Amino acid sequence: METVRIVLLTVLMFFVIVTVHEWGHYYFAKRAGILVREFAIGFGPKLFSYKRGETQFTLRLLPFGGYARMAGEDPELVEIHPGQTVAVRVKDGEVKKIYLDQLDNRKNVIRGEVEFIDLTDSLKIRLDVDGEIQQYPIHPQAMLVAKSQETQIAPRDRQFASKTVRQRAMAIFAGPLMNFILAFILFGIHLQMAGISLENPTYIVIGDVTKGMPADEAHLEKGDIIDTVNGISIGTDYQKMIDMTAKSEGKPMKWTIRRGEEVFNVTLTPRTMQGQEGGKIGISPAFPTRKAGIGETFTGAATAMVDGTKIIFQGFGKLINQFNMNDLKGPVGTFELTGQIAKQGITQLTKWAAILSLYLGIFNLLPIPAMDGSRLVFLGVEAVRGKPIDPNREGMVHFVGFAMLFLLMIAVTYNDILRLING
Repeated sequence: METVRIVLLTVLMFFVIVTVHEWGHYYFAKRAGILVREFAIGFGPKLFSYKRGETQFTLRLLPFGGYARMAGEDPELVEIHPGQTVAVRVKDGEVKKIYLDQLDNRKNVIRGEVEFIDLTDSLKIRLDVDGEIQQYPIHPQAMLVAKSQETQIAPRDRQFASKTVRQRAMAIFAGPLMNFILAFILFGIHLQMAGISLENPTYIVIGDVTKGMPADEAHLEKGDIIDTVNGISIGTDYQKMIDMTAKSEGKPMKWTIRRGEEVFNVTLTPRTMQGQEGGKIGISPAFPTRKAGIGETFTGAATAMVDGTKIIFQGFGKLINQFNMNDLKGPVGTFELTGQIAKQGITQLTKWAAILSLYLGIFNLLPIPAMDGSRLVFLGVEAVRGKPIDPNREGMVHFVGFAMLFLLMIAVTYNDILRLING
């Protein structure tokens, strides 16, 4: 059950971080009047899907990313050419549905050969119906129906490219922005959970207890004060406690513990933990804390954001100056590390989630082709030039960047899997 809990917590963490990022894109695109065709969390096979309003909300198998697919970003729909036979359903004088196949099975429709159609600007269709020319306006939210799939048309004013530079930039920047906001909130929650260390403490406490280890079996709890070990006062010297425990593998040790007003003795026999040397009883020491005030929570979260940003950029600098594949972690490696942190408790997992959210926001703003930062660079150039860059050239840059990132991800994932197999 513990393994299932850790897996669920890990998946939930990735789900929240990715959902918040994509919701930022989705929300500000909708505010700008852009048609968002699909809001997807994850990649790969579809697990669950439902439609609300104009948008299809989808949950996919692999929880390592997502997307908000906006009209105009990808090639739009299947083209309808003059001479093609279609069927249209007209209501209140407007075409609400255009059928492209199974025309003989369609009921209450007008069937004819297309003479003219414009689904982008004029929104009109002209049909030759048994030698009679008939023209109809097309509803801005009309549906194209083919192979039992309905796809809403996207007039030019609903497409991404039709919006102002400011609106498009906000729709792109909103994803990383939401990650920064989430990171700030999570850092604040972590501070409330972990508390603030007391000044000049005189003792240490038990931070976390590992299930199935001697401390857990003796029913020690988080927050218990460690008074003496084998009659030796520990005070705040947690390293002394660790060293004594490591040297006592397989040997009973007498611990004096304080819990509130109660003082009691327990006998613990340290044993080995996989991947670690020396005896362990399954606790992590911590200094006593006090509850953080509201002001301290805000300033502490802001400080954590600044410190985390510095560390992330230092990591980027190290990768550039001393590139080593083993320093990179893909989805598999990140998932494994997150699982290890989840074992330490919800407090540490909350802090790790804040760091990952901050990292995702920063990484997406880097001017790497196919990332949000690169798209913002193109919009910046457009703002300076007063006209957009050729969409085909921009698309090629993003395609090449995406291909390179995809290849790097495959290599990193392969390395992660080898590392797991080799222990």
